[in-house]
Amino acid sequence: MDVYLLYPMFIMVLLTLVVGFIAVSVRIKSVKKGEIKPKYFRLMGGQELPDVVTKTTRNFNNQFEVPTLFYVVCTLYISLGIESSLALALAWLFVIFRVAHAYIHITYNHVVHRMLTFFASFFCVIALWVTLLVEMM
Repeated sequence: MDVYLLYPMFIMVLLTLVVGFIAVSVRIKSVKKGEIKPKYFRLMGGQELPDVVTKTTRNFNNQFEVPTLFYVVCTLYISLGIESSLALALAWLFVIFRVAHAYIHITYNHVVHRMLTFFASFFCVIALWVTLLVEMM
């Protein structure tokens, strides 16, 4: 079985944990600085947020969107016992682009750079699905 797909999946889990930690620490710092009232977090509304809080929160939420397709397709490869070096390469490319996307989004947030890394990762996950379908034939 292509259990090697577990490694890029695990790195994605770590990325989600790191981004989550960053998002929480940014929120705590913003509350301590008085930039956000703790009441904001009851309903996630009622005041403007500092950009860094918005960026980190959105990036954390983003880790549960397209990556879900990645986790499912990798799990299918593993559970169906399909070994594919192409799938493994695409999985690692997906992870690299997602890490780059998170870095860009959380730091300098250049929209074109972020968009390019997003679409590159999206292409990788779609290619993983197409490759899986071809392998199943």
